[in-house]
Amino acid sequence: MRWRVLVGTGIAVAATAVVGAAGVDSESTWFRRLRKPSWQPPPQVFGPVWSTLYTDIALSSAAALSRLPERSGYVPALARNLVLNAGWTWVFWRAQRPGWAAVEAAALTASSVDLLARTARADRRAGAALAPYVAWCAFATALSTAIARRNS
Repeated sequence: MRWRVLVGTGIAVAATAVVGAAGVDSESTWFRRLRKPSWQPPPQVFGPVWSTLYTDIALSSAAALSRLPERSGYVPALARNLVLNAGWTWVFWRAQRPGWAAVEAAALTASSVDLLARTARADRRAGAALAPYVAWCAFATALSTAIARRNS
């Protein structure tokens, strides 16, 4: 893995985490009043899960980019994924639009599947390492949809 590539993916993913986190307001009256499914994880789970997943995205993407002779397809796919990732928090928390957030989460899940496939073509182990990210995005889609349905 090339260190410069890892620094680049690390910066991109860290920026995504910062922008996404800036949109979260889990103490808001609006959020506390939402009806949520019983299977929603407790708030303290989300930070460690996302920290682990963001690290995985940076490492896996750096591994793939270090092996790809042509990066022109991968970089835009990664950028789309990161924009969707950070964007979800702003749609859900700041715009307070659970229905739109569910649609956004579904788009993020599709983008994550695409990113996993592109990564696996370059480096099978790095692609496999993104499977938890895809699974978490799918779970987030189900959770977002459940919240939207309970509050529409």
